[in-house]
Amino acid sequence: MVTPGLFCPIPPRISPHADDTQDWLAEWLIKRGVSSEAAARLRVSGFGRYAGRLYPDASAADLRLLTALFTFFFLLDDTVDGSATPPLSVVRATIDGVYATLDSDGRQPAPGLSSPMRAMLLDSWRAITGGLSEMSVDRINDALRHHLDGILVEASNKWVGRKPGVVEYIQLRRATSAAYVSYALIEFAGGSRMRIPEAVYHHPVLREISAAGNDLLSWFNDLLSLERDESTAAGHNLVLATARERGLSRDGAIHEVIARWQERMTRFVELRAAVPAFGARIDAAVRRYVEGVADSVRGTIDWSLESPRYPMPSLVADWVGDRAS
Repeated sequence: MVTPGLFCPIPPRISPHADDTQDWLAEWLIKRGVSSEAAARLRVSGFGRYAGRLYPDASAADLRLLTALFTFFFLLDDTVDGSATPPLSVVRATIDGVYATLDSDGRQPAPGLSSPMRAMLLDSWRAITGGLSEMSVDRINDALRHHLDGILVEASNKWVGRKPGVVEYIQLRRATSAAYVSYALIEFAGGSRMRIPEAVYHHPVLREISAAGNDLLSWFNDLLSLERDESTAAGHNLVLATARERGLSRDGAIHEVIARWQERMTRFVELRAAVPAFGARIDAAVRRYVEGVADSVRGTIDWSLESPRYPMPSLVADWVGDRAS
């Protein structure tokens, strides 16, 4: 239960390997050139527990790789999204560095990325994608490009002072959240490497489930991050976009976003119950994918409320109460 007005019927799950992975992370980071002080700070953020909540069935070894990749993405977010007016040249250089690192398998220079970040990305990416099918790797790459494009659009908006409306913002937020990247990794985390055919993967119901799950975790993050975003997001927050477009007060926009979030959760539950049958072999993979999207929603909620990365702002105390643990 996430209260009042924010009710999440998805049961919480977490990997039995989450805390061990959390302890492992600092040493892994140090070996890739991260300072011991920075590694300790990153460990405290709880990225191992986050990955453990999103992929509760992953093996211990796979959860470590997912945690390593998640840590890279959080560092990437910190690099490009910590200011209301991030230097556009820096954001572009960082994104170019990601592409240069992956496209050349580390053989080409990537000045936009620090050496530790480059090593973190390369080592985790190679290990995760090395055993996957070409189709699965293509899906991960497509999701990554979508995410990086979203980062660049948001940075460009901030640079020129452009504040998107609600509909435009929701579409952009689905890219900047990186949720689609995490969904593309569900197959890897499932262990059995069950594959969903392309036609099924892009079925309208599965696409809407993916979008609804993305909205739920993104909008929750927008609510939780509102006080910080008021000074750094330059309008890129659903509450801020809603207030601006509808002429609402801050509190009025918060209540409207909470109501929108709950409506989206109701639709998400309906969609999960409406997944068509595709045949026994495919249905098992589809079921695992849909469960993975649900885990991402609930896992993001629970981790966000436990991680010191998101200190509980005063406004959240009014609508977050008891919840399943």
